[in-house]
Amino acid sequence: MTASEVYYIDGARTPFGRAGEKGMYWRTRADDLAVKAMRAVIERNPSIPGERYDDVAIAATTQQGDQGLTLGRTSAILAGLPVQVPGLAIDRMCAGALTAATLMGGSIGFGQYDVAIAGGVEHMGRHPMGFDADPNPRFLAERLVDGEALNMGKTAERLHDRFPHLTKERADRYAMRSQQKTAAAYAEGKFDRDLVPVAIESDEGWGLATRDEHPRPDTSMEGLSGLKTPFRPHGKVTAGNASPLTDGATASILASGRAVKEFRLEPRMRMVSYAFAGVQPEVMGLGPVPATERALERAGLRIDDIGLFELNEAFAVQVLSFLDHFGIDDDDPSVNPYGGAIAIGHPLAASGVRLMMQLANQFAEHPEVRYGATALCVGLGQGGSVIWENPNWNGKKHARAGR
Repeated sequence: MTASEVYYIDGARTPFGRAGEKGMYWRTRADDLAVKAMRAVIERNPSIPGERYDDVAIAATTQQGDQGLTLGRTSAILAGLPVQVPGLAIDRMCAGALTAATLMGGSIGFGQYDVAIAGGVEHMGRHPMGFDADPNPRFLAERLVDGEALNMGKTAERLHDRFPHLTKERADRYAMRSQQKTAAAYAEGKFDRDLVPVAIESDEGWGLATRDEHPRPDTSMEGLSGLKTPFRPHGKVTAGNASPLTDGATASILASGRAVKEFRLEPRMRMVSYAFAGVQPEVMGLGPVPATERALERAGLRIDDIGLFELNEAFAVQVLSFLDHFGIDDDDPSVNPYGGAIAIGHPLAASGVRLMMQLANQFAEHPEVRYGATALCVGLGQGGSVIWENPNWNGKKHARAGR
């Protein structure tokens, strides 16, 4: 088989819920969330025969209980795909779903696959990050990894230490704007295409989850300034300028050029290049910087060629460090136009495909933009970045949305 272009066709996600007993998914299984997202994209694309899916890659960070047993395989069967369709599970922490997409995309690009599903799920209420893990003691005893590197909040405090100009006020202001942009996106129906309703059970009986549970549209600078700093006395990272603990799932369909023609699909993005990179684990938030530099180099592009960014907001300071490195303003309209994980939530391994969905929606709105990027930081010191091309591009030479 010959090499092929790689296209993003469609994506869907469950509403993202608050992790823990008070969250809407407390009585919902993690794998059922993954199945719900998968069924949505499969049913929305009926021209693709079930037996033509070559593989299903579903990511989870904590692969145990209802997030274990090779999620891609079990979820594919539960979602109604033929038993002949294989599946696998992936773990690259926060970049799990993004890695699922690049693995499936690479297989398509190499000419081995025509259609694949990539997604992720995280039920942080049932499976907190690192729960029951047993890190090798040599990580700490031989100082291979600083002890604080195993606590993501403390790594964010380290970024504030390293870059004093990234003040708490800047982080809070960025967080407030994320909440405001998400509220505006909801009001304008920007998430309607992405969200799949999920039946949920509570003490009051059965209900339907239709919206993300985390957004706080009334967030103010005054309110953010008074929040506690749980990771360090008199620190700068708070619950207000960081992503919340979240439950949710995502799924997407990727296809080759051959499949696009055969099944008359309408590509929403073309995968141009991707890269993953490692950094010091204690400043893991810097990971998207070298990953994006590598992805740009492989694509033969510069940062100024990127007209839209979907950056995962694990922490506000982490996004700010990326923007400062590349000389992008905190309020640049090309960055997270619908807000981000601070408002929407960050179900770890699921988030990468959420970024892809939002970028595809923005491409449709901005035919003047040719290229966009999706990027995340990753626990234990990594970053991942994918460069995408807009099939709606009108040939004009505008780079950034809104400029």
